[in-house]
Order: sequence, then structure tokens, then C-alpha cells
Amino acid sequence: MLILQLAIILIASKIAGSLSVRLGQPSVLGTLLIGIVLGPSVLGLVNETETLAEFSEIGVILLMFIAGLETDLDEFKRSGIASTYVGFGGIIFPLVFGYGAGILLGMSAPQSWFLGLVLSATSVSISVQALKEMNQLKTREGTTILGAAVIDDVVVIIALAFLMSLSGGDVNLTAVILKKVAFFAGALLIGWAVVPLFLKRFSVLKESETVISSALIICFVYAYLAEFTGVAAIIGAYIAGVAISLTDFKHEIFEKVETISYSIFVPVFFTSIGVTAQFGGIGENIIPIVLLSILAILTKLIGASLGSVLAGFSWGSALGIGAAMVSRGEVALIIADIGLETKLLSQDMFAIIVVVTLVSTLVTPPMMKLFFKRAAASQNIG
Repeated sequence: MLILQLAIILIASKIAGSLSVRLGQPSVLGTLLIGIVLGPSVLGLVNETETLAEFSEIGVILLMFIAGLETDLDEFKRSGIASTYVGFGGIIFPLVFGYGAGILLGMSAPQSWFLGLVLSATSVSISVQALKEMNQLKTREGTTILGAAVIDDVVVIIALAFLMSLSGGDVNLTAVILKKVAFFAGALLIGWAVVPLFLKRFSVLKESETVISSALIICFVYAYLAEFTGVAAIIGAYIAGVAISLTDFKHEIFEKVETISYSIFVPVFFTSIGVTAQFGGIGENIIPIVLLSILAILTKLIGASLGSVLAGFSWGSALGIGAAMVSRGEVALIIADIGLETKLLSQDMFAIIVVVTLVSTLVTPPMMKLFFKRAAASQNIG
């Protein structure tokens, strides 16, 4: 059954992506939408399974690994301050307004703060693909977005640990922070001292494709260690890509990983987002879904855009950056699942968050296309 589902996903995602490009939109939008059509909500040709979820996770890890391989480290360093402004701008606005929305919906103070944290999460895996299609990934804007995503992930997870410790959860805030510090310090040290040596030693083995295998080993180990220490696996994969980008093997690895990723794993990831969409009970919760969706989009867009302007970007570029930070993706769903387990989110609110997350993910690619196109046009006029 899995083999047939993979065949359906691949043919449908490639056709839908091509149609989306013909209509002037990023191909990822068509892939997301075809996932909804293929899934249980419409045709029921593809169902959510544990194996499909594992394929999907490999897809997003490889996508962020490729983004790391394409990152210009010097530009990344120069964008540090800008990324900080964008990251914190994209956290403060959703956090505060999300808390206010929770209070208005009758939630307790801890539950309202948790809702704010869910809305503060960002997953730029969708944005990365849109940036690649628009040739913006290696620009100052693209690098700023990736840096802001790292900051967003770390700050939101630490804030989550702080909230849960105050709410009576069995969470040691100091341990949470130390684990994250240990991960980033270890990742940087290993990237500098171990990764180049490992690639050189492993690549000389008398076996085929040892270079690409060694790169994937590094990618998956980084992703695992990131997840183990409470940092998103995609951040670990991204850092692994950056580490390898500094070696002589960068171009060979990039070409082969891109081929493997976009032939099967990345299309499965994008399509599975739509497949997992559940629309049951929308009718009873349509008002909070609409209001929270609008809130989720505007708070990220405005907060991250203001941070971009403070960092020196024009309003055109700032809105493009803000749009790229709108998608909540799998990061918000992971946090929401924690809230469901700890009773900080009710079952109804969890279902609402799932739909809001999907909405934020679907609107991100066309918003990015619109704002970056306008920014490019204004620069040409200027």
C-alpha cells in the first residue's frame, strides 16, 4: 500500500507543482493543496500512516540540510543583528496578542500564554522552498530569515519550558537551557574540528557513494542530537549543512543530496502536510478559527516586518521577510501536542490550532511571492 501511495504522491505533486508555477505561484503551494485533495478530507487516496510520517520527516530534514549547504556563512554572520530583530519581533507580537486572544476566549492565564507561544512558533521549511524558487535563498533577506528561524526556535522552546515550570510541570528550566547551550556549542565545535576530518576519512573507503553517505550520516546525527536536546531537528540539519558548506565536498554533496531529496522525500513532506489536514468540527469552531488565523498571520507579518525595518531593510523587503516567518508548520504542531498532553490546551483548541497552522502554512508561499515581487519592482524603479 505504501508503494502505491508514494507513486500517487509523486505524480500528483509534480503535476500540481507545475500547474501552480503556470498560475504564477510557487510550486510548493500546489503541492500543499494537492495533499489536501489526496488525503482523507477529500479523495482518501492517501492516508496518514507512521511510515509516511517518517518519510515526511526525512524530507523536511533534507530540505533544511540543503538550505544549510547553500548558506553563505559570511553573509550569515553579517545578518546576525537583523536575524535577532526579526526573530524577536516575530515572537513578541504573536505572544502578546495570542495571550489576549486566549483571555477573550475564556482560557486561564497559563493557557492563554501557551496559546501565545504556539502562535509565536515558526517553521521556515515551506519558506525555504519558496525562497529557492525565487532565487532569494542566498540573499541577505534569505539569510536573515534562516537566522531568525534558529533564534525563534530556541527562544520559544525556552519560554515554553519556563511556562511549564511555573504551571507546575516537571520541568527543570536550568537543565533545558544548558542542554541547548551544549547542543549549539557541541555542534559548532564538531562542525569545525570533526566534520571535515570525517568526510575525508570516510570518502576514501572502498565503497560506492561514500561522500554522500558520510554527508547524510552527519545530517541525521545533527538532526537527532538537536531533537534530543529540545531543539527542532530541522535546525540541527541546517547547521550540519552549514558545516559541510565550508568543506571541499560541498558541491558534490549538494548536487547528489538535492537529487535524492527532490525525487522523493521533499515532495512527500509537502504533500503530507495536506494529507494530515483534518476538517472535522470546523463548522462549530469557524469563528475562533477565522479570528486566530487572521491573528496568526498578521502578528507574525507585522512583528517580523518591523524587526526587519529596524535592521535596515526597506519596507518591501521587510514585508517579504515577515511573510516568510508566517508559516507555523510542524514546530507549532509539536508544541500544541505538548499542550494537549499537559492540559494547557483542550481537545477543541488543539483541533483549532491544527487548522490555523495549516492556514498559516498555505498563505505563506503566495504572500512571499507577492511581497518579494513588489520589492524587486520598486528597486528596479528606484
